[in-house]
Parts: sequence; structure tokens; C-alpha cells
Amino acid sequence: MGGDNGVGAVMAGIARSLKTSSQIHFLVHGKKNDLQKEMCNYPEIASSCSIISCEEVVKMDEKPSAALRSGKRSSMWSSLHSLATHNADIALSCGNTGALMAMAMVQLRKAPGVNRPAIAVLWPSRNDRGFNIVLDAGADIKAGGDDLLQYALMGVAYAKDGFSINSPRVGLLNVGTELYKGRTELHEASVLIEKAAKDLESFTFLGYVEGGDLPSSGVDVIVTDGFTGNIALKTGEGTASLIKYFLKETFTQSFMSKIGSILALSSLKKLNQKIDPRNVNGGIFLGLNGIVIKSHGGADAIGVAAAINLACQLAESGLSTKLTSQFQN
Repeated sequence: MGGDNGVGAVMAGIARSLKTSSQIHFLVHGKKNDLQKEMCNYPEIASSCSIISCEEVVKMDEKPSAALRSGKRSSMWSSLHSLATHNADIALSCGNTGALMAMAMVQLRKAPGVNRPAIAVLWPSRNDRGFNIVLDAGADIKAGGDDLLQYALMGVAYAKDGFSINSPRVGLLNVGTELYKGRTELHEASVLIEKAAKDLESFTFLGYVEGGDLPSSGVDVIVTDGFTGNIALKTGEGTASLIKYFLKETFTQSFMSKIGSILALSSLKKLNQKIDPRNVNGGIFLGLNGIVIKSHGGADAIGVAAAINLACQLAESGLSTKLTSQFQN
């Protein structure tokens, strides 16, 4: 029931995702009347959806602490309960990020050995697969050296088990690549991650990377604190929207530019596919006993469907079990 675009975007996203895979079954948590009314617009999804009636909704601007105290009859709490009781394989929400993390921490608990969970997002890049993994994207604004090491290890596990990247290349986001630059926490993390890379021999540590490396083909996992990561994420989304706006403005300035846009239509569609953040929508909460996907609050049908497709891919990979076993070891 959360998200900027409400029930309509979620139902449209479900309909879109079922065109890719008809084997998914959805437990849709929310206000029954609202859900049934919207489902009438997509009769083809009825057999794939079970409605779990919840009359309370966590507001997008609600403080996580307040949501945790009063939201135990909400759709968000109910969806996480389905995951915690193994009635669902993955929980997915477009709602309040802080509330979702707080409720997930209570219901799922942190995985053994994990200090701070992190949100890992897929960032459009020049890699053959089309994205890099960036974490933390906003689970916690603070991160010490030990936390950043854990983020790196969780990112490596996600890359290997979720996307079959055999030896992920890891970079630590900083204001420069020189060894003396950055905060003390980054210097500590750099030493710890480099040692882990040598000891485990399961990934390559590239050292410091900069903001311009986020879409690079030379790195697979980029590690940062949640404050920096969330700002970078929102900046990237804004830049992608700006590029699309400028392109549209340019190709509608004159009759000849409109002709040019028609001739370049195929190339423009490919460009849009690559830079559109909706196509890699969905941040995973790493470090919990269960997989929770946070869709962007402003996601439309395309974005919701992308998050659902990611959820299905991760469920099939058995990522949750693999992550837990790695940190127990």
C-alpha cells in the first residue's frame, strides 16, 4: 500500500512481470477493497494473487520508530510476517524505507555475524551485464571500518551467488584514489578489505574508486556508507532523468530534429533501456535472515516489474541460505 504511486503501480507491475514468468504467486497485503478494485483492471492476474487484508498503512513520511510502535497491523508488517513464517520466499515493498528496515530487523533478525544490514542496489554501468552493485544505499548513515568490511563481503557474496560473478572486483568509494585521501573510517576499511581479499582469495580489491567509477566497467562491487550511497543513488537517478529531458527537448526543437528523432528511434530506445534506472529497480536488504527487496517509492509499472523479476531471480538462486552460511563460517 506504500509508495508514491499507490496500488495502481503495484498491480500494473504484477501484470507486467507475469508476462515474463507465469509461475509467480503473489501474496498481496493491503486494503482489500482497494486491491480488488484495482485488480479489476487486470483480470489476468487474479489467479496469481491472494489478498491478505490489512486496513492499516505505514505512511511514506512516518518515522521508523513510530511505525514500529503502531504499525503491527499494517500491510508492511504483514508482508514481512509472511516471509518470517516461510509463507513467502521474498518480501517486496515500495513503501517507507526506514520503517521497512526497522520492521524487518524485528521480524527477521540480523543474520549471525552481521553487525549492520545494508541495502545493495544495481547501478547502470558499462559492464556486459549492464550494472554494478553498490552498497550501502541508505540502511544506515554511519559505517565504521569493520562495517565497510562487512558490506564488502556481503557485496561479494551477492555478486557471486546472485549473479554468478566468479571473482568480483571491489572498490571503496572515496573523494580520490590517493591513499592519504578520505576519512579515517575509509583508511581502516581499506586495510581490512585488502587483507580479506588476500586471505579469502575470492575477490579482488581495487582500492579507492571515485564517483565517476560508479558506472564503470572496471569494477563490480562499490562499497560506501549509507549516507553517501543514498545521495549518489538519488543523484544518478536525477541525472538520468535530466538526460532524457534534454534529449526530448533537443529532438522536438525543429521539424528537422523531429525527422532525426524518427530516424534514430531504434538507437534512442536502446539508450533509454541502458540509462533508465527503472530497469534496475530494487535494492536488497543484505544481512537479514530472509530477503527483502525495497523498490523505489516512485516506481511505476516498469520499475515494480523489474523489482519483482529481481526477487524471482534471487529466490531461485537460494541467495538467503548461501549468505547466511557464508557469514556463519
